Amino acid sequence: QVQLLESGGDSVQPGGSLRLSCRASDSISSTYCMGWLRQAPGKEREGVASITHDGFPSYADSVNGRFIISKDNSRKILYLQMNDLKPEDTAMYYCAARPSPLCTLMPGLFGYKGQGTQVTVSS
Repeated sequence: QVQLLESGGDSVQPGGSLRLSCRASDSISSTYCMGWLRQAPGKEREGVASITHDGFPSYADSVNGRFIISKDNSRKILYLQMNDLKPEDTAMYYCAARPSPLCTLMPGLFGYKGQGTQVTVSS
């Protein structure tokens, strides 16, 4: 059974930092493309960052230079380090997995998603 369990969401002030974590079940292969998606109220879900099986990252333009995606294959944990947070980063963040070595930022191409963790950036 595929399970993705996110943690680390919180409320922070603009300019602050958070680190999200996602623990994947053993059924998630290390060959999968892994990513983080987010969805703000009233907006479509968007891809934030993804990482290939061999560690090559991709980022949405809106977070490039502020967010860092990484993973620990041995522990099956995916991370998203978020720095210099802005109010527009407020959203539910989802861990996602695509059963393919071909990586993407397109939310619809991730076959598996977690339940999400809320990030709120507000003064």
